[in-house]
Amino acid sequence: MTGTPEDEVLHRFESGVCWITLNRPEAMNAVTWDQRERVIGLLAEASADPDVRAVVITATGKGFCAGADLRGSPAAPAERVVGDVARMIRLGAQRLITAVLDCEKPVIAAVNGTAAGIGAHLALACDLVIAAEPARFIEVFVRRGLVPDGGGAYLLPRLVGPQKAKELMFFGDAVPAAEAERLGLVNKVVPAEALEETAREWAERLAQGPTRALALTKQLVNASLDGDRATALAAEATAQELNMTTADANEGVASFVERRTPKYLGR
Repeated sequence: MTGTPEDEVLHRFESGVCWITLNRPEAMNAVTWDQRERVIGLLAEASADPDVRAVVITATGKGFCAGADLRGSPAAPAERVVGDVARMIRLGAQRLITAVLDCEKPVIAAVNGTAAGIGAHLALACDLVIAAEPARFIEVFVRRGLVPDGGGAYLLPRLVGPQKAKELMFFGDAVPAAEAERLGLVNKVVPAEALEETAREWAERLAQGPTRALALTKQLVNASLDGDRATALAAEATAQELNMTTADANEGVASFVERRTPKYLGR
């Protein structure tokens, strides 16, 4: 039986953290059209809500996300013409990955199990990745005779370099969590029973930080991979100019002068 989007993507807010949980464990959390739209919507809401200071994306059961589940998506046209597939990718998987990359709050992936295809890219698009020991990452597209989509060929070389990215994408082998950490795909690997608590500790630490400064830092780092030095330095100067208008920047400077712990409000 198919549940509602609210059942299949759980959402809660606590201690400044927005938790987004994929909840189709019987399908290894293969993401449907409705789930994708709900996740995109929740990320947009998190960006706009000043009370949200960090986001965690995780899942129930043994799988983080086994890729795309096309059931429940709008019906394909009777006759496919050139442009249909590109449009589907652009409006589908790419929108999901872009929503994570463009979210104005730091996003943590708490990867509980297999992350395959678009599921791997969903995790890798996040700002920080914590993986449970049983987790693994699979560039599964080649096994289906497909080109990686959902930003994979953009994300992976920036994390591991082009040669390793080609190896992972050409062979489609499963990468265990420990190896993913060694390669730089994962920030931290923890026992499965410690995953949620570790994600909570990291997220709540971020939620106590200067939220707008973190957003600008995220934008600078992401953009730096695509531009030249002059562009990066100009963006950095502009970001600092903008940041210095925030209450948190004033609090950070004042707390340093007064030799006390800063109290950031995310404003």
